[in-house]
Amino acid sequence: MDIDARIKRRQRREEGPRLVEDYEALSPVTHLDEPSHRGPVLERLLDHLDPVFDGRLPPNAYVHGPFGSGKTAIVTALLDHLDQLSSQARSVIYTSTRAGSPTTPGFAYVDLRETKSEFAFYHHVLDALADDPVPEHGVGTEEIRRRLHDRLGTSRAGVVVGVDHVGTPDSIDVDRLVDLFSGLPSNASWLAIGRAAPEETALSEYTATTIAVERYQRQMLVDVLMTRVSKGLTQQALTHDLARQIAEWADGNAHDALAALFVATDRANRADRGRLTEADVAAAMEAVPRPSVSLGRVLCLPENKQLVLRKLVDLDPADRDSVTATTKAISADPAVDLSAGTVKRYLYEMAEIGVVERVQSSTQAGKGRPPSRVELRFPPTVFRRLYDLRR
Repeated sequence: MDIDARIKRRQRREEGPRLVEDYEALSPVTHLDEPSHRGPVLERLLDHLDPVFDGRLPPNAYVHGPFGSGKTAIVTALLDHLDQLSSQARSVIYTSTRAGSPTTPGFAYVDLRETKSEFAFYHHVLDALADDPVPEHGVGTEEIRRRLHDRLGTSRAGVVVGVDHVGTPDSIDVDRLVDLFSGLPSNASWLAIGRAAPEETALSEYTATTIAVERYQRQMLVDVLMTRVSKGLTQQALTHDLARQIAEWADGNAHDALAALFVATDRANRADRGRLTEADVAAAMEAVPRPSVSLGRVLCLPENKQLVLRKLVDLDPADRDSVTATTKAISADPAVDLSAGTVKRYLYEMAEIGVVERVQSSTQAGKGRPPSRVELRFPPTVFRRLYDLRR
């Protein structure tokens, strides 16, 4: 635990017992600087990226694995550490057996869930390489691309771009990604991240190396949970037995395990308990949809769509019996400055990408097709808390 955390704990002493120290530390969308139990994967990534330590650009690579296996956490942590080293005078890392000091590549990270336009893509890459913030307004795509070419034109090694969430329903497709990279100078390579196996994506045609990330083993996932607990909860808030129950239920999916931990914590906190109980954990596992959609995808949606979801999670079940009833209830909320038509369109669009699901009712009144109710594909407690904390 760092010094700031120790000081905060002392400052809160007069408030009495406190279960939650930091909700963000428990969040499934929060990634730690040092991912737990992923040493072998990090070594394979470093093997691929080894040319950067000699000032050379590695070829394209594709990191793949199932939902909740920690792909994003591993790659972003590694790129962040490499970028910090790269930015230190932009000199190469070398050992006693490596002479000289060639320039090392730069590193950028692009999340395709929130990067849909050509401008946004090139802006993300340029902003990661530039010393000063790149303006988002008052410049066009061609100007951003020109600046990017000028920047990379003076680089001996170029840039490695981590391109995350390739192939998800709400991101750009592979052909579009290839087109975007064709607009970069030749000294740019990608480290793509996705769920599909290499043979299931056209990305493999442009990729020299593939790196598989397997699901977490049960004990690894227990350690992940206990690490988060040590950062986010008071001491002895969760027993190893309960952590093992969550890990066994999650079946190697760290996202779902952390979501269940978050929900159980919220339940215990609202009951003013200092520890999580077996009932809290059981209720939490019941509250996480299986299969669920990544909360990262939900929190990457445009603000108005997130607002619609925020109102949706608080609706009475009767108001979610049909899309029409849901639309009416949300659009009638004074805090929602959207027409009923826009709300309905948002619900349909979010159903198409799997954030919500339209489930046909088993009962029917009158003729015609039975109505379809709106079901959430993410844990509402986690979304509600994270949405409110960030505003």
